[in-house]
Amino acid sequence: MSYKIKKDAVCGMIGYGSWATALVYTLHANRQNVWWHIRNQEVLESIQTEGRNAKYLSDIDFDREYINATDDINEVVRNSDIIIIAAPSAYLKDFLKDLTEPLDDKFILSATKGIIPDDYKTITEFFRDTYNLSYDHLGLISGPSHAEEVSRNKLSYLTVASTDEENGKIIGSRFATSSLQIRFSNDIYGIEYAGILKNIYALAGGLAAGLGYGDNFRAVLTAAGAQEMTRFINESYPFERNTMQSAYLGDLLVTSYSTFSRNRRLGQLIGHGNTVKSALNEMTMIAEGYFAAECIKHINERHNIHMPIADMVYDVLYRRANPRRRMKELTTQL
Repeated sequence: MSYKIKKDAVCGMIGYGSWATALVYTLHANRQNVWWHIRNQEVLESIQTEGRNAKYLSDIDFDREYINATDDINEVVRNSDIIIIAAPSAYLKDFLKDLTEPLDDKFILSATKGIIPDDYKTITEFFRDTYNLSYDHLGLISGPSHAEEVSRNKLSYLTVASTDEENGKIIGSRFATSSLQIRFSNDIYGIEYAGILKNIYALAGGLAAGLGYGDNFRAVLTAAGAQEMTRFINESYPFERNTMQSAYLGDLLVTSYSTFSRNRRLGQLIGHGNTVKSALNEMTMIAEGYFAAECIKHINERHNIHMPIADMVYDVLYRRANPRRRMKELTTQL
C-alpha cells in the first residue's frame, strides 16, 4: 500500500535562505503552523524575537504564532509530517548531520534545484539511498519561482511532483494562494533534472551577456539549452512528458533572463573578466549551476548524450578554458 500524507499534516522547513523564507511565508499566509530548522544564529534570533529573517527577504514580517523556529533539526522532524528541503545541495549533508529522528513516516518534499557534489545524486535520489525511502515518500516542488517575486505575491506557478496525486493535492493545498497557482505531475525525475540543468544554461546565458553577445544570440542559446535539456531528460529516463510546460521550459526561461537569477549573475561576472574563484566570492548566495556543471558532466559519462552547452560551461568553470574562445567554438555547434 502506498504512503498517504495525513490531511492535517504539519510542514517542517530545513533551510533558511531566500527560497526557504519565501516558502515559509506562503505557508504562513495560509495560516499553516510551520516548524523551521534554522542553523544560523543571527537568522534564528531575528525570527524568534522580531518575526523576520535578518539576512534574506528581511522585509517579510511573520506572525510568530505560526512559526516554531529552532536550531534542533530533530525537534523539527519529530513535529512535522511533510519535511521541506530548501537547503543548498552542496551543504545538505552538513544540514542533516545531527538528524537521528526516523523518516519512515515522513514525506520529504525537495525545493532544492541542485545536485549533491561528490555523490552525484539529486535530492530525492539522496534521500532514497541514504534513508532507504521509497518514492512514495518523496516528491518535489518546482517551476519558475524566484523567491523575491513569490514573497511579494507576484503571480507565480509551481508544480508539485509526486507518485501519488492525492499526496500532491494535500501538499498543493498548503501552498496555493491567489497569487501562487499549483499544478501537479508524476514526473519526479524529469522535473528534478530540469531544475538542475536550467541553472547550467542560465549560467551560459549570463556568460554570453557578459562577453557582449546580444539578445539575438542569447535567444538562440536559450532555445538550444531547452533542446539539450529535453534530450538529456528523455534519453536518460524515457517517460511521457511535455518539456514545454512551465516546470521545465518556464523555469529555464526565468532563470536565464531574470535579474534575480544568481546563476545568470555568476556567468555575467565571469564573462566580464572575473576569474571563476573571484566571481564565486562576489556572490552573496549559492549559484547551484556551479556544482551542477561538474555533476552533470560526471553523470553524462554513463549516458554519452550530446550536450555541447553543458560541456562548454564545465570547461570554463573547471578546466580554466578561455570563456571568449570557448563560447566562440560553441556558436558553430548550435
